[in-house]
This record gives sequence, C-alpha cells and structure tokens, in this order.
Amino acid sequence: MSELSNGGDSLCHGEYKVPGGKLLVADVIVRDERLASVQLSGDFFLEPDDALEAIDRALEGAPVDTDADTLIARIQAALPPRTEMVGLSVPAIATVIRRALSRTSDWRDHRFGLIHRTPEPPHLHMALDEVLTREVAAGRRGPTLRVWEWDRAAIIIGVFQSLANEVDGEAARNAGIEVVRRISGGGAMFVEPGNTITWSLIVPETLVQGLTFVESYAFLDDWVIQALGDMGIKAWYVPINDITSPGGKIAGAAQKRINGAVLHHVTMAYDIDADKLTRVLRIGREKLSDKGTASAGKRVDPLKRQTGLAREAIIQRMIESFAARFTLDPDSLSQDELAAAETLAKEKFASEAWLRRVP
Repeated sequence: MSELSNGGDSLCHGEYKVPGGKLLVADVIVRDERLASVQLSGDFFLEPDDALEAIDRALEGAPVDTDADTLIARIQAALPPRTEMVGLSVPAIATVIRRALSRTSDWRDHRFGLIHRTPEPPHLHMALDEVLTREVAAGRRGPTLRVWEWDRAAIIIGVFQSLANEVDGEAARNAGIEVVRRISGGGAMFVEPGNTITWSLIVPETLVQGLTFVESYAFLDDWVIQALGDMGIKAWYVPINDITSPGGKIAGAAQKRINGAVLHHVTMAYDIDADKLTRVLRIGREKLSDKGTASAGKRVDPLKRQTGLAREAIIQRMIESFAARFTLDPDSLSQDELAAAETLAKEKFASEAWLRRVP
C-alpha cells in the first residue's frame, strides 16, 4: 500500500495479482475512517460495463476496518444481474481493498537474496529456516529465497503431527532414514538427495498483509505456477497447500510466521521411491493406496516425467523464472547466522524433546 495525505483525506493505493488471474488495482480515498471514494482498475474482464461503477459505489461508506466477509456481501448485493467476471472474483476485490487499507508491500518493493549451498543435514535445514526467518523479522536480512540440498534421506513431520501416528520408526531406522520435526504445520515430507526439490521463501509479513491465511499460500506460490508453465507444465494451486498437474501432485507447502516475517517452504517431488515412502510413512500408505501407486518399485516422479529435465536444470529454470519477475541477487549465510543455526540444530532440532513434543 502507498498512502498520501490530502487535507483531511488519505489517498490509499493497493495492488493484488489474482493467482491464475489478472491484476487488480484499488485507489481509495479515506475520510473520517471510512471509504469516501473507491476506484478499481486492472486488466480483468467484467460485464456489463456498469458493474465496475456499481462495485465502486457499493464500497463507499464502508468503515476502514470492515472485514472481508462484509465487503464481499456489499459487493454481491450491488452487482447487476448476469454479471460475469474473468480474471477476478468478488473475494479478490475484497482482498485488494484490504491491501490498499493495510500497510502492504509489493514483490517489486523488495530485493531477494538467493542462498543455494552444498548438501546439509536435516537438523541444520530446520534450524536455518528458523534463524533466517528471525533475521528477516528483525530487519537484519532482506527477503530470501533459499534452495535446499539434502545430504541424506529424511522424513520431516509437521510441528503438530504425532510422531507415532505418522512414522514407522523401525522401518525408518532400518532404511537409514533420519526423522526430524519442523516449525511449520502441515503433513509429513519424505525427501531423498537428488530426488526432491525443496526451497524456502522468507518475506516480511507486509507482502501478504490483507490476505487471508489461505490466500497467502496461493499468493506466495503463484510464481511457482508460472515457473512450471515456463517449463511446459500445466500446474495449478489446490487449497490449502498443494500444487498439482494432470500428471499428479507436484508439491506441498507449509508456513510459519515469526515476529512479522513469513516462512513459506515447499517440497517438490522430482523422482521419489513410493515403495520406500509407504514403508516408512504410516499415513503415506493410506494416501497412496487409493491412487494405485503403492506397488513395489513405483516412483512418484511428476517433474522428471513431465519435463524430461535433470533436477539441477529444473532448479536453475525456477531460479531464472523468479529472477525474471523480481529482483534476485546471489547471497550467502553470514558467519553469525550459520553459527546460530548450528547451535539451534544441536540444542533444539536434534533433541528428543522436540522430536517427541507430540508423541
């Protein structure tokens, strides 16, 4: 959001790129804590023409702290009969209004640092996510895109998941698979070196201000959908945290918010051994059994199969897609960040107390 003062009025500007849709822009005049004037614009399609004016008028007079549901109700009540929208929706209009009235930032307001290091152990990856998110929150580090490289196979369970319910501990030990718990919610991940693509996007919360929790997932994954499209993969977002394609699920995301920063991390399946997955993940057996993929030797390989590209080439293509849309500069960990992560990995993420916080 940008805000200018004009006498007793505040002029607010907000933008919202609808995931899979068009750009919405809202220019709002606020007077006495109410929306005195609203002007929506963008590259969307809307019929009939007078629907836009009806939406603008419906929003005028609303208090600045009006919630999304109330804004949606005002808009829907004002729409002319047989209104058709392409590239936008009523909830998206409510979102761009809320973003205009919030202290938001845009992708283009930030310079992102790219961290891509050599393979590291699972405990250190968990710790790096927490340390870097706290650094972004404190303003000591800018927004960061970190690509992970794994030095061993691992199961990473969500912060609220039951260890016993999710993981077959004996099978994991026999297979030499390490089990760790992350700080974000969501489901268990099975990763193997060279067979998964994992990254973290760490941003100030201002980038998602005015979005609901579910909307923030779609918003932060929209560049991924576009990057996959650049590689010829038709992919789409499935609420709340999946990316899928005609060839199957491609990725799952999870989030954690710390002191004004958002950690959004994603694991993509490049070439996973589904047989091994079903042996070590109890819930994985249920999830895959009804998809016909639990037979021995079967692999979950949507990215490898659909692109025909090497894993390293896909990572490079995704980095290039991100850099083409936003500002991305090579970056590295500071000595202090690495030292803090190593300590946290040892004292927290490698501890039995943390792993078994939900037995």
